[in-house]
Amino acid sequence: MLGFAFGKKIGSIKLQRFFSAGIFRLGGLRSHILFTYIAKELFLYFLVCFAFFFVVFFVNQILLLAETILKKRVPVGSVVRLIAYCLPSVISQSAPFATLVGFLMCLGRLVTDNEVLIFRASGQRYSLILKAVFSAGLFISVFSFVMNDYFLPVGTLKYNRLIKQIIASNPAVELEPKSIKRMNDSTLVTGDVSRNSVSDLVLFDAGEDGIQRIIAAGSSEVRKSETAGVLMQLDMNSPVVLVLDKADKSSFDAAVSEKLRLHVFENSIISYTGGTAPREMTSWDLLKQIQKMKADQSASKKRINTFVLEYNKKFSVPFGSVFFAVLAFPLALVFGRKDGQTLGLIFGIIISVLYWSATVIGQMFGIRGGYSGFWMMWTPNFVIGILGIVLYMRLRKK
Repeated sequence: MLGFAFGKKIGSIKLQRFFSAGIFRLGGLRSHILFTYIAKELFLYFLVCFAFFFVVFFVNQILLLAETILKKRVPVGSVVRLIAYCLPSVISQSAPFATLVGFLMCLGRLVTDNEVLIFRASGQRYSLILKAVFSAGLFISVFSFVMNDYFLPVGTLKYNRLIKQIIASNPAVELEPKSIKRMNDSTLVTGDVSRNSVSDLVLFDAGEDGIQRIIAAGSSEVRKSETAGVLMQLDMNSPVVLVLDKADKSSFDAAVSEKLRLHVFENSIISYTGGTAPREMTSWDLLKQIQKMKADQSASKKRINTFVLEYNKKFSVPFGSVFFAVLAFPLALVFGRKDGQTLGLIFGIIISVLYWSATVIGQMFGIRGGYSGFWMMWTPNFVIGILGIVLYMRLRKK
């Protein structure tokens, strides 16, 4: 009777149902019932936040792409398929951030409604809540990993194939007006772009022989190509060709022509140099490719590190949910006494932005700077995990 009165006074309505059902005992609440209750609450908040982040990433990455392609008069059916192929990427990105924000809001509400206080007063330890939080985070991580390791490569492959088909039927889709497009060892600068023509086209091409070629034309026609492997052909009108030798900068060759046909190959824009892109591989395929490249002495360290980075990204991003779960529990206990849901939302979004920024910067340093792909991908998770453990240990001492 004392326990029921206590729960009714300071506990939430949901816990009162447990008490009225006779679950509240002198020795404490049944652990498995509390575990189930906490897990259900966590997944409920996770689903709500997942929908929020899904819409954010969907608008940012998918609708902007669709809008750009629709301007080129691409069929709506193809646009819908492109969006469908991008969904695995959106889902895998949304899950970790939804875990952090959802768990912070859920645990913050439990603290604000004094439910955590009731757990403690009934003889339960923090470890019971932590087990539920960790288990839910691990379940989400496994789901996100499957999405990131299998469905994402499949979606990327189909996406690239469809893009090739779209460009083959309408080559102007690939060319943006007044933009710079890098293609392996070449750079293409465009002026105004209409459906079948490009103005002020300039191509910078650097060969392995140290010879640099610059080709410029006031107007060019964009046409389909029947040649296998050629993405598009550019028929340049009255082009000027400059040939420069880096070893002898004092001399150059120049040529003028009425017509010049430039072929743009498929692998120069879409496909990864040297075969399948790392993003198009599963973790098992990446591991085998990394081992193969390490055995090949001709493979560059920078290219190997790119594959190592993508391999670690396959694990670090989805299993970030576990690290976020470890941080969410002690952090919610710290700030959750006053309006835990609101503060959980604010802190969750701030930490999510910082984590996303650290991940992007890590990829840039790993790919361009050649820094360790392992540390660039896992450092944000390690920082979050260590912070969560430190906060939890301090709470246990109180």
